[in-house]
Amino acid sequence: MTHFPQPHPSRRAARVQLGDSVLVAIRLEDGRRTKAKLQSISVTGGLLQLSHSLGQGDFVEVAFQTQAGPVHGMAEVLSPTRKMAGGVLQPFRFVALEDDDHRRLRSSLDHVVDRNMLGMKSSAFATH
Repeated sequence: MTHFPQPHPSRRAARVQLGDSVLVAIRLEDGRRTKAKLQSISVTGGLLQLSHSLGQGDFVEVAFQTQAGPVHGMAEVLSPTRKMAGGVLQPFRFVALEDDDHRRLRSSLDHVVDRNMLGMKSSAFATH
């Protein structure tokens, strides 16, 4: 069964900052592929560091590795937030995740939040 993440109207989903250690494979609607680095992630979306911006409103497939396993989902690309040397930061929101992908994502996020509360570093998201 497919999970359709819904943002809570009055509360943002907890975000986990990842730096630039998690690689993301992206497939665009026309079949082209690109790569990005995942800066932050939540159960509703994330922030990508890309060499060039994607089209706002585009639907893409995103895939990345967590300690709980791979996460693959459909996402809508949002407006770029900041240009920087060698690239751009651009948010996305998940529009569909299979149940297993959602479970792996939530498990990895919960693991990071729990470890952060204990003052420990986490490797719930794979680094490549």
